[in-house]
Amino acid sequence: MKSGIVLEGGALRTIFSTGVCDALLDAGLLPDYFIGVSAGAAYGVSYLSRQKWRNLNIVCHYANDRRYMGVGNLLDRKNRSYFGLKFAYEDIPNQYIPFDYKAFAAYPGEAEAVLTNLNTGKADYLPIPRQDEHFTVLQATCAMPLLFPIFHINDQPYLDGGCADPIPWQRALEQGCEHLLVVLTRERSYVRGVEKTDRLIQRHYRNYPNFLDTMRRRADDYNENRERLFQLEREGRVMVIAPESTKGYSRTEKDLEKIRALWQDGYFQGRTAAPKLTELWK
Repeated sequence: MKSGIVLEGGALRTIFSTGVCDALLDAGLLPDYFIGVSAGAAYGVSYLSRQKWRNLNIVCHYANDRRYMGVGNLLDRKNRSYFGLKFAYEDIPNQYIPFDYKAFAAYPGEAEAVLTNLNTGKADYLPIPRQDEHFTVLQATCAMPLLFPIFHINDQPYLDGGCADPIPWQRALEQGCEHLLVVLTRERSYVRGVEKTDRLIQRHYRNYPNFLDTMRRRADDYNENRERLFQLEREGRVMVIAPESTKGYSRTEKDLEKIRALWQDGYFQGRTAAPKLTELWK
């Protein structure tokens, strides 16, 4: 029986998911298959490398550091992202809070990230390289429209995987996962509305009509995706963990008290789920 985990994105809201994963590490639980979207993938590799609390340490140390995130980074022509790309994806993992590449390489399962292909408007599922000190695939899956540059991989233009497949539970099922955990970063009652930046997105990416079609359907597709997921949960086919509340919590949150509280919510929910997952995954 193949086990799997799906981590939704959501920028710094994904600290909730890292709390869940840290609790799973306490229980010695790793899945056979991992798939993450945006920050779900970027934070998830620390779970696969068994580095408990690493993501919490990073966010608490650097959420208020302008090198990590801030408008100045977006205005920098060499960066063109709200996040400091070199600082976040190279300096931190390779110098300040080291990423354990060897432990990640030793993870015996499969690890994928979701990227949105601008040419097709569809999701591409790329393996996360085990030894990439630039984390190019992880940068691309995190590339929120307007806040990141376009990334080119294998001659294809990519942005945030959450645009095309924000909660890739269907991909996990297609990959043979029979015992699947899906970790959301929005409370169960959440309903996505139309993007406030929709008109700007339509102008900025006018050379990618398929991508724009995807963005126009994004809210409806996301809400439908969640409803189908909750139906599978009611049928006992998947396990879902979601935060109690994300009200007042920004995807670029800088309040350390709020950050720690959301991580703690995830951690305690992960501890509650661990006994059942131990039965299913081991």
